[in-house]
Parts: sequence; structure tokens; C-alpha cells
Amino acid sequence: MHALLEKLDAGLIVSCQPVPGGPMDNAACVVGFALAALASGAVGLRIESLAYVRAVRAATDAPIIGIIKHDLDDFDVRITPTAEMARDLCDAGASIVAFDATARPRPDSIQSILAAIHDGGALAMADCAEIGDARAALAAGADCIGSTLSGYLGAGPEPTLPDFDLIAEMAALGGFVIAEGRIRSPEQAAHALAMGANAVVVGSAITRTEHIVSWYKGAIDASGRDARDRARG
Repeated sequence: MHALLEKLDAGLIVSCQPVPGGPMDNAACVVGFALAALASGAVGLRIESLAYVRAVRAATDAPIIGIIKHDLDDFDVRITPTAEMARDLCDAGASIVAFDATARPRPDSIQSILAAIHDGGALAMADCAEIGDARAALAAGADCIGSTLSGYLGAGPEPTLPDFDLIAEMAALGGFVIAEGRIRSPEQAAHALAMGANAVVVGSAITRTEHIVSWYKGAIDASGRDARDRARG
């Protein structure tokens, strides 16, 4: 196992991605989230955008999974979709560069993105939606695979639970597996490791106040309605 992956093994990676345009979408908040996470025991960070990767790298030497979310006119892939973006993340200080590894059409091939990452001295994380993506990414030379995109490619509402079945399938392939996506409780994080993940990424449940408040508010509102209905009954 690569020495960098050994640092992440059996650990928590905190994704410090504020809601775009929200009150915490600034470098000072992202760095604060990152340092607080590391001080509390996180083994690594997942950071979006060149500016925020640079800011966090200036504040810590901890492992950083860097990504760029970029919407393209002609393609649906949006997580580090080009080799140029991958190279830029390496230059900004990312230890690992994550990219969309789904089978969807893309502007640059997976092979060219992997080459750019490895030439830049970083490791490559393949963000997958299904087991076929993971299998192909490992064969192409990805250093680790993640369940990041499971549930986000199809029609209909997004799932609310982690894809533990995919995590287990990925683990059976023998690569370094990073569980990511809708992990919202310590129990779910622990279960992901029990299903074979080597590390777990948690984002919204730690660093997106807007999402956390909406979960609590929804539960409280529903409970209040139920209580009132019972009282009236």
C-alpha cells in the first residue's frame, strides 16, 4: 500500500465544501473547517476548487483530496473533468486528485486524466457510480476508488442512505476503497468500514450547516405536526 494511503487507512476524511454562494463559502471558513477536523482526529480532507486547495495547503501538510466541480455545456461529468484541471490541482497542493470515473462521455479520457495526476506527483481517486466504473478505473491505474457518485446519475429522487452494497462490491475488487456519499452518522461511517471500506469521507453532516439545520428542522416540523394531530384526535 502506498505510504499516503496508509495514512488514510481506517480513518475519517472530512469534506470541507461549503454550500456554493452561502455565508461560509470563503477561504477563511474552509480553512477553519479543515483545521478543526484535523484537530479532532480526521486523517485527511476533501477540498473543492484551486483557490481552496491552495488555502488549505498553506495551513496544513495533511493529505488533501482535491477536486474541481465544473459544469460543461456538452458533457455531464463535472468532477475534475479534464486533464488540465487535474494538473492544476496537483500544482495547487493536492495529495490525491479525484475525478469522475463513470462511463459517461467526457472531454478527456480517463487515461489522460490519470497520466496528468501521476505526472503531477499525486495519487488518483476514481469517483464511481457503480461497480463497473470501479473495475475499469483500477484496470486503468487509479490508486483508489470511491462510491462518491452512486445514486446521482439516474432519474428520480436521490437516495438518502449510503450505498453499502456498492462499498462491499468495491472492497471485493481488492483496491483501496473510500466510502463517500450520504454518510450522515457515526454509525453509518463505522458500518462503511465494516463493509470493507478503507476510509470514509463525511461532508455535509459535518461542514454544511445549511443541510444539517434542514434535517433537524424537517424532523422537528414533522414531529410537531404529528403531536398536534394526536392532540386533536
